Amino acid sequence: MIRDYISMARPDHWFKNVFMLPGVILAWQECPPQHPTGALAVILLGVAAACLVCSSNYTINELVDAPEDRKHPQKKHRAAASGRVGRGWGYFQWALLGAAGLALSWIVGLRFLLTEVALLVMGLTYNVPPVRLKERPYVDVLSESVNNPLRLLLGWYAVRCPLVPPVSLLLSYWMLGCFFMAIKRFAEMKYINNKEIAAAYRKSFAYYTPERLLISIIFYATAFGLFGGIFLIRYRIELIMGVPVLAGFMAMYMRVGFQPNSPVQYPEKLYKQKGLVAYTLLTAVILIACLIMRIPHLSRLLEPTIPKHF
Repeated sequence: MIRDYISMARPDHWFKNVFMLPGVILAWQECPPQHPTGALAVILLGVAAACLVCSSNYTINELVDAPEDRKHPQKKHRAAASGRVGRGWGYFQWALLGAAGLALSWIVGLRFLLTEVALLVMGLTYNVPPVRLKERPYVDVLSESVNNPLRLLLGWYAVRCPLVPPVSLLLSYWMLGCFFMAIKRFAEMKYINNKEIAAAYRKSFAYYTPERLLISIIFYATAFGLFGGIFLIRYRIELIMGVPVLAGFMAMYMRVGFQPNSPVQYPEKLYKQKGLVAYTLLTAVILIACLIMRIPHLSRLLEPTIPKHF
């Protein structure tokens, strides 16, 4: 029984908090801590707080979604959907995890705490009626993917940097999350392969079609490129060297999304895609290196090439 309650908290999804890392790296460069060892301890405390808050959101998600999950070929086996957990104890777990996460967040700092509160609020508005944004086409993807820039902010504020990250960076991070989420929706629709069953599982599928989802995927990828390009040009021109590798990663991820019963429906199972995992690690290493290194000569790319008398 305890294992069922742990499964609702989905500790296997904590790896998603790796999206805090770019925020940590950028904030560390902008606001170098005077005591690095102490700063690292605070960052680890922040990661623990983020994991607890995310688990609180996962718990409320499974509790509220139980009736719809029973109509899904795979999710009907979840602990809440199959009735293996008590709803009262489930809600207690949701409150306890959220409170514990916020308590740790208070130690990290006020801005970090406010970002964690926003993460909890998004979990409620996404899952709980009458708002329940997950049932509204396109809004479901946009609202769920807000967690991406929120995680970046958590990484940034875990360093206790008083500055605010560039809006272009937050928007590009958001659109990248939308790209991943839209591919997940496409894979789910392809797997269920029945319009009525899909709509019974999630109301937004009554509107979605493969064509509409593919168009949205292209939109999110384009928007990510636009906002990411603005950030790159204004703040980190070195990232231009990692653009081809990142584009390749997005293409590979999309290809995996087209597979029958694609694992992108369950991101925690993507580790079985050894090629994707290897390429993801390569992409991460290259992008982190681009964030850290400085190549002054690349700034010449931004210099005007049109003669002054033109």
